[in-house]
Amino acid sequence: MALLRRHHDDPAGQRFQMREKLASIGDDSWIEDDQGERRYKVDGKALRVRETFILEDRDGHEVARIREKKLRVRDTMEVERDGRTLATIHKALVGIRDRFAIEVEGGEELKAHGNIVDHEYEIKRGGDVVATVSKKWFRVRDTYGIEISSGEDEALLLALTVALGEMSDR
Repeated sequence: MALLRRHHDDPAGQRFQMREKLASIGDDSWIEDDQGERRYKVDGKALRVRETFILEDRDGHEVARIREKKLRVRDTMEVERDGRTLATIHKALVGIRDRFAIEVEGGEELKAHGNIVDHEYEIKRGGDVVATVSKKWFRVRDTYGIEISSGEDEALLLALTVALGEMSDR
């Protein structure tokens, strides 16, 4: 039951599907692969001062924690793993379309641009696309897909997609 449609059949990496309103605080949602298998769970932690989401693998092991940073001039969220900050996402202060800069600890900065609110955007490192997010691949309403390039940290990129969705809903 492959729900993601592609123009060509060459393997470009892993594909996932998410719901438009993935998780609100206190809710749990699943991220499925393109075969409909549950791969990751997003746990929205209730009763927190700042917004927090936990990304777990299918066995319940935490693979990333996504947290809002309070008291910032612009919207900021962090993605952590094992108590270490992996990435910090900053929303651009100006512009008609949503743009985000993503500082990756010990790595090259990523940029997300496109229509984040409508889930039609790319995440790039330098000039290379590392992830593509699109609703066009689905017939199911309120669902969008994430295609992650081979060799990339899929848990990190899925966590970034959760954070970007949350930040664009504000």
